[in-house]
Amino acid sequence: MGLSVIDGWLEGVRRVRSPHCNCRPENENVDLLVIHSISLPPGQYGGAWIDDFFAGHLDASADPYFEEICELKVSAHMLIDRHGRVTQYVPLNQRAWHAGVSEFCGRSACNDFSIGIEMEGTDTDEFTDAQYDALVEVTGAVMKAFPGITPERITGHSDIAPGRKKDPGIGFDWQRYREVLSGFNS
Repeated sequence: MGLSVIDGWLEGVRRVRSPHCNCRPENENVDLLVIHSISLPPGQYGGAWIDDFFAGHLDASADPYFEEICELKVSAHMLIDRHGRVTQYVPLNQRAWHAGVSEFCGRSACNDFSIGIEMEGTDTDEFTDAQYDALVEVTGAVMKAFPGITPERITGHSDIAPGRKKDPGIGFDWQRYREVLSGFNS
């Protein structure tokens, strides 16, 4: 099954709208894909905490860590959970607040020109086969909708915010992912 993008939304995936987004700068060319990792609470998988966090209604009393982050206004365009289920939070034509202070190829403010995909995981755990399968399918749809995103313009959060971020981390198999992507522009 091939995914397609219509009006900024991937067809056929779960949607949870995040208020933590805004319009991209006028005439901005989207030409970067950033891979992240997230788990809430850290190291725990499943549940609705990531949805709640990106939607802006995380219950600070549910876990001590949530007290530290509940006021943050962050989002990603989408999340791929441990089972390969894709949830989209922000339309791809809008700016999600995922990269923070960042730079890629001499351009700062990566949120302006990038799409952010969160993989449910930590910066040390390995990701699942189902996640890689879903990521490849999502990447194909994103690259079709945004031709400026080529395999060379896909990077990790740690690469655009070195010293500040470590994700997606050592558990993300870039070689496996890039081998599949190499066939996308053939």
